[in-house]
Amino acid sequence: MTLPPNPRPRVIGHRGASGYRPEHTRSSYELALALGADAVEPDLVATRDGVLVLRHENEISGTTDVAAHPEFADRRLTKTVDGAELTGWFTEDFTWAELRTLRARERLPKIRPSSASFDGTFGLLALPDLLRLLDDSGDAAGVRPGLVLEVKHATYFESIGLPLDELIARDLAEGGWLGSADRITVEAFEESVLAKVRARGVGGEFVYLLEASGSPFDEIAANGSDARLYADHLTDAGLAALAGRVDGISVDKGLVLPTDEHGRADAPSDLVARAHAAGLLVFCWTLRSENRFLPKNFRYGGGAAATGDYESEWQRILGTGIDGVFADQPDLAVAVRDAEARA
Repeated sequence: MTLPPNPRPRVIGHRGASGYRPEHTRSSYELALALGADAVEPDLVATRDGVLVLRHENEISGTTDVAAHPEFADRRLTKTVDGAELTGWFTEDFTWAELRTLRARERLPKIRPSSASFDGTFGLLALPDLLRLLDDSGDAAGVRPGLVLEVKHATYFESIGLPLDELIARDLAEGGWLGSADRITVEAFEESVLAKVRARGVGGEFVYLLEASGSPFDEIAANGSDARLYADHLTDAGLAALAGRVDGISVDKGLVLPTDEHGRADAPSDLVARAHAAGLLVFCWTLRSENRFLPKNFRYGGGAAATGDYESEWQRILGTGIDGVFADQPDLAVAVRDAEARA
């Protein structure tokens, strides 16, 4: 079944409204909803005692004040996660009670000094905290915001006795969300965990995150050098095969609006049309308004942190008929989308 172009793509608050507040904080999520996001996206990693905490990575030195806590100095370790060697502090070495003593910090303080001014203000959240926040949210018409769960490092966490699929199903069941399939999307860079979450009775959309290069770590763990490439799934044959297993794909925006050798963007690719022809939804990440994150021909003066001509980039992406976009500044994305709909 060929899916038609989406006339009103969803705007998903990327880690909340992470262009304005430290990511994955209560304030970030509340602001995203206040700014009109259709859904919010938490990343899920686990603590030692099996609590799903909202952090982009399990290594938390860049987004919390953990380094300032002398009582945790001995937990600074070097580990290999998904084939990459990392040094820092890892969620799986803490209990949730311990992580609750930390405070969030802005990941990009030089680009987002306004957000960094909130460093030390907000604590961390667990998935049940966000579910309760969403239960209390909705617009005047009774429309309830959606939830896009990104499952991080599933093969790694399973290898240390923390199966994320089991923990997700537990939290959704305990929070009364298993009957909310119309509000739930589950996404991951590892296709195998999507099947595991679905098998545990979680309903909703299941979306495979695809990189422009490399291989998913579950494939590498299972097949070594014979692992399939992400790019294999982006061919017509690969998209057709995925359509029987997942509901959609989510890709870096550069796969939707490519840049040339000079870093300039022009015409969108045909990926959205080809994926729709295969019956797949398409999402992309991440829309950000600052010059640093824009193609060179959409940058204004003022340096990397200044706001660029984000409208021109986003209009081209939304014009492909894409089904949803992840945005750090969801209000700006909503404004561009709605202006396009009126045009």
